Amino acid sequence: MLDALLGQVRNTSLIVGLVAFIGLLLQKKSVNDIISGTTKTILGFMIFNIGSTAISGVVTNFSTLFNTGFGISGVTTQVEVATALALSTYGTEVALVFVLGFIFNLLFAKFTPFKAIFLTGQHLLYFACVLALVFISHNLPFAVVVIAGGIILGFCSAALPTLAQPFMNKITGSDSLAIGHFNAIGYTISGYIGKLFKKSKEKSDSSTVKMPKFFDLFRDFVFSVALFMVVLFYVATIACAVTGNVEVVKKMSGNDIWFIYPLLQGLQFAAGMSVLIYGVRQFIAEITAAFVAISEKYIPNSKPAVDCPAIFPFAPTAVVIGFVGSLLGGLFGMIMMILFKSSVIMIPAAGICFFSGGTAGVFGDAYGGWKGALVGSFVIGIGLVVLPLFLYPAFANLGIAGASFPNIDYNIVGTFIDKILSIFR
Repeated sequence: MLDALLGQVRNTSLIVGLVAFIGLLLQKKSVNDIISGTTKTILGFMIFNIGSTAISGVVTNFSTLFNTGFGISGVTTQVEVATALALSTYGTEVALVFVLGFIFNLLFAKFTPFKAIFLTGQHLLYFACVLALVFISHNLPFAVVVIAGGIILGFCSAALPTLAQPFMNKITGSDSLAIGHFNAIGYTISGYIGKLFKKSKEKSDSSTVKMPKFFDLFRDFVFSVALFMVVLFYVATIACAVTGNVEVVKKMSGNDIWFIYPLLQGLQFAAGMSVLIYGVRQFIAEITAAFVAISEKYIPNSKPAVDCPAIFPFAPTAVVIGFVGSLLGGLFGMIMMILFKSSVIMIPAAGICFFSGGTAGVFGDAYGGWKGALVGSFVIGIGLVVLPLFLYPAFANLGIAGASFPNIDYNIVGTFIDKILSIFR
């Protein structure tokens, strides 16, 4: 009986449901709203799990094909997949770090000069995964993992947007909005790179650059993921055929025609991603709403830190330039790994290159025009594939393999903590 009860306490969907329930109570919502909000939260997490299961199977298939075709270990930098893998094993630790991170964000915003309230819930979840995994990899007690992870997540949620705020003010023309995307260190770097081209800003105004209409397709996240994964599957399949391992593809394809199999797998990955993202948005929305209501009431002068697409309208051409620059940087980083015979090859993901790379482009463009956007995003693109190499071995030992957490902030903060903890091992 006790074991069964403890098993339910460690059920992540129930934990996030409880958080939503408490948040709705604090807002003094009606009984109907409390029941509806709590149920939606639990269902959202269950939907997330369905999507993650579908994606995990496709990632395993891709890894098999890629490793067979190229004889190297290929890892996709798809944060949603890495998060799904982490939650399947360490869901309780991650969920509690996530919740405490929200709470400590409010406390830091209340009592320190860092006034950002981080509203991009899915990024809090991703960062919670990284922090929890770093502490777990050092065999620290459950309570330490949760409390230390929550404090660090809360501090980063308030402080890192502040780091990028001078550039946000330049982009938006006001001091009312912060960037709520855990690539703030990267965006700041891109902004400073843009300043190197400040003198040529008038001659390199990004708004005068005409980009091919084809790149507009990548504004649709699901389409970009589908296209990119189909291409990757065909690259791996062709490599298998060239190296005489086409039988591996035929065996994996089962009743499907083997040369149609990569198309179906890429589309299935995108379908699973759609389900996963829908689930994330549903359970995050209810929890975020509760904390926003609390912050508005009790934290004066707080500043909303919002997701990166909020700044895309300020420099739309720079977004596309940033996507291209980031993708080129990621491919350059991948080629360097191959040339230097890295045991693991990080593969850039179209989605992360569009959103993080596109935002880096806007920051680089603020002072440096299209030159700043291109160079800044190129450098960030390299970081998106190279930095995950530092933490990947530790995560792989925990069973989180086949995907990585690419964003700059996760890896710089996570690697710093990992190195500090290694001293005391």
